[in-house]
Amino acid sequence: MSDEKYLTKLAALLRQAESTDNDHEAEAFMAAAQRLATATSIDLAVARAHAARKERRAAPIAKRIEIGPPGKRALRTYVQLFLAIARANELTCDLASNSTYVIAYGFETDIEMCEALYASLVVQMVRASDAYLRSGAYRRETNYVEERGPNGRWRTVRKPVHGITARISFQTSFASRIGERLSSARAKATEEVLKQAAAEVSTGTELVLQEKALEISDFYSRTSTARGAWRGWAGSGRSSTLAERAGRRAADAARTTPVTELPQQRRALPS
Repeated sequence: MSDEKYLTKLAALLRQAESTDNDHEAEAFMAAAQRLATATSIDLAVARAHAARKERRAAPIAKRIEIGPPGKRALRTYVQLFLAIARANELTCDLASNSTYVIAYGFETDIEMCEALYASLVVQMVRASDAYLRSGAYRRETNYVEERGPNGRWRTVRKPVHGITARISFQTSFASRIGERLSSARAKATEEVLKQAAAEVSTGTELVLQEKALEISDFYSRTSTARGAWRGWAGSGRSSTLAERAGRRAADAARTTPVTELPQQRRALPS
């Protein structure tokens, strides 16, 4: 019998035990549920949660998240930051070709938490990036660029890193590092929860996590209208190593404590 069928059968037994007025029937149903739970190492509390979710008909949702106006410079790095947060919190996303919005697929509470965390981190990212650009440290680095010479022919020359190149490098690195931090924190928290469940002779928590991932995957496959899969952005090939290092340092210093309440109005995109 599959894990889903075990959970469904347990949920049915528990509902019968808790809804009957006959004490003997209730005892029999509870005993049957307990035997099944023991045999499959599924915690009865998890089974009750499963039953409650079925009765509430809680299901994944799709939500459009506005990122910024068309044409804004470095907008793709804002998307990268949101995607980094989303991946660490089990969301699947589609994104607009011009990076102006993403569509997040997952459970409502997870999406809300990601939005709140993004609202905080995007401000920290832009402030740190602005401060780095004002320092002018990126100008110590050079890139090879192609340009036309006096004779009209193309030539390769070394020039100081451009400000927009430094900003993109900084913010891309910031987003990547934030994703690493959040994924590591989530993996650690999940491991601790599963260890606690194992100590209580229950694998219910792990089954719930697996069920959640499968439900989101199934919902995405039925709902998404995205054409093709995202393979990353094609850039100019120029980057700034100094800005990338500064971006990682800024991400290490960023506050990533989950925000428990969303602001009443969506925070404006940093200018």
